[in-house]
Amino acid sequence: MNPNPRNIRNIGIIAHVDAGKTTTTERILFYAGESHRMGDVSAGTTRMDFDPQERARGITISSAAITVHWNGTQINLIDTPGHIDFNIEVNRSLRVLDGAVVVFDGVAGVEPQTETNWRLADKYRVPRIAFVNKLDRLGADFLRVAAMMEERLGVKAVVVQLPIGTEGGFRGVVDLVGMRALVWNKDDASEPYRECEVPIGMREAAQQHRARLVALAVEHDEAATDAYLDGEEIGVDVLHACIRKGVLANAFVPVLAGSAYRNRGVEPLLDAVVNWLPKPGDAVNCDAQAPFAALAFKVASDDHGAMVFVRVYSGRLRRGDAVLNATTGRMERASRLYEVHADDRIERDELVAGDIAAIVGLKDTLTGHTLCDREHPVQLEQISVPEPVIHVAIEAKARNDQQALAKALHAMLREDPSLQLRQDAESGQTILSGMGELQLDVSIEKLRAKYGVEVSVGRPQVAYRETISREVGVNHVHKKQTGGPGQFAALTLRLAPLARGEGIVFESQVVGGAIPREFIPAVEAGVRRAAQAGVVAGYPCVDFVATLLDGSYHESDSSPMVFELAAAAAFRDAVAKAAPQVLEPVMAVEVVTPADYLGDCIGDLHRRRGMVRGQTMRGNAIAVEAHVPLKEMFGYIGSLRALSSGRAHYAMQFDHYEVASAREMATLLQS
Repeated sequence: MNPNPRNIRNIGIIAHVDAGKTTTTERILFYAGESHRMGDVSAGTTRMDFDPQERARGITISSAAITVHWNGTQINLIDTPGHIDFNIEVNRSLRVLDGAVVVFDGVAGVEPQTETNWRLADKYRVPRIAFVNKLDRLGADFLRVAAMMEERLGVKAVVVQLPIGTEGGFRGVVDLVGMRALVWNKDDASEPYRECEVPIGMREAAQQHRARLVALAVEHDEAATDAYLDGEEIGVDVLHACIRKGVLANAFVPVLAGSAYRNRGVEPLLDAVVNWLPKPGDAVNCDAQAPFAALAFKVASDDHGAMVFVRVYSGRLRRGDAVLNATTGRMERASRLYEVHADDRIERDELVAGDIAAIVGLKDTLTGHTLCDREHPVQLEQISVPEPVIHVAIEAKARNDQQALAKALHAMLREDPSLQLRQDAESGQTILSGMGELQLDVSIEKLRAKYGVEVSVGRPQVAYRETISREVGVNHVHKKQTGGPGQFAALTLRLAPLARGEGIVFESQVVGGAIPREFIPAVEAGVRRAAQAGVVAGYPCVDFVATLLDGSYHESDSSPMVFELAAAAAFRDAVAKAAPQVLEPVMAVEVVTPADYLGDCIGDLHRRRGMVRGQTMRGNAIAVEAHVPLKEMFGYIGSLRALSSGRAHYAMQFDHYEVASAREMATLLQS
């Protein structure tokens, strides 16, 4: 490993929607001197949510990057959305970040999207610290949230602070590392905290929690372990170093306390970011003298063209340099380089290993592409993109807007890889697919507001899938003689079901040249093309393995095109014999409701074919967890508000595909 000599932290702020993530980010900007006034989400004045739709809706839609400085450390910070429909933003941000701050609602605790984001951070092995926010709220319970983290996320949540006061009386924290109290006397952010003795009534609890912290932290340093076993006092600097090692090893997660809205706990959070989260070179190789390599993780378009956000992993990139896009094999030129400050940018002459910045001038670079030195090609790990579960038909209202619509959609798909576009073969309609109703709603509004295209939109439709339930083999011969060159292809194909989520696997067991090697890719292409079109109800067929067993060909009448046609026909024949099924997307739904409305909410979920999986207390409310088919969740928010006098709320995210009932399948086949 080659440590980067520059003192940098590349971090993300992630959370469930409404946990206070953007408010926390805005306070970080203020205390770090990047902003001279604090943005307010409800007032639409945030620095990071600068898109008009974000300000109008009061939510983060697109991840935003900014650079701040704290105690001599440069912090490149990415604020990510909390809504599941925009989870691709969290996914691609975590792929390039070195560390993360996970914000938890002090009342709600571990919420569904927090759990999803946590698993993504696990996937990319991103070290984390936790900030339990909103501790000034009624029902907030810091230690309960820490316990929920251990129970639901399967981590060691190590308390490093204790809140002083509860709910409306929350006024400070006990710093367990330094065994001191930090007290904020006013909500005014310009008033620094006051350092004082630990309150007498909290000293015993503080000693107990500090003992656990020390015991877990010293395990990661041999010298500290020996000193601890010898009964020596562990100094503050040594403890900080041990905590840092534990965080980098993902052995535990430090848990901090605060209320960002009340300006309490933000400065210690910044200290924790600098003290405990990794710098470039701690987790991955980061050598400024090595050949250039960077990963493109986001594309943003404006009136001046496309701006590609990159994480530089090694080497240097100067303005005007030509680089290889290893994913496409094409050369690209970086005409301008920028350090990004939300919706502002500062031009740079050079980017260096460890930087997160933006490049203008790249023509064909998309999310997940690798940029590198032409003489030293390398392919970095791609960014996974979830499959869409909902789609709508759209068309331009004015005939002369059709070309503008196509151009706008192309730009939007370049920015957001979780959106997909296709033409319906039967109706000729343009179908836009995404992760949820909100994402599609935002996209359609963007067509109007940003690109000036008015569109007509069909009703949201569920993205069903097809699959098979038993193994079957077929022999198929494609033979045509029309007076000109003939067509001949014969093949034996076997289909077998796979587990949910396995996708499509193609294998060839052809031996002895029964089918020429150059025709095998055409057979796979035919299978995949037919699978995409579907057999039963026109939905893509998934979760099967197709094995090419045998076949025969003709010297002059066989070609790749003929074998592709034969494979498609063989696939359709095989699926019809393999007990095909329709799969429907099922959502994990969490409804948080006052107890008075619990029965009505559960009854409504049952009417929607929901399966209730559990109930837990959430402050003074009850959280109901259920699995519900996506089809039944359209328009749910209006129904829930009516049932609960507007007091209940819900969150949902895609969980799995499930075989549709016979009644549901019959309905689909009739439609």
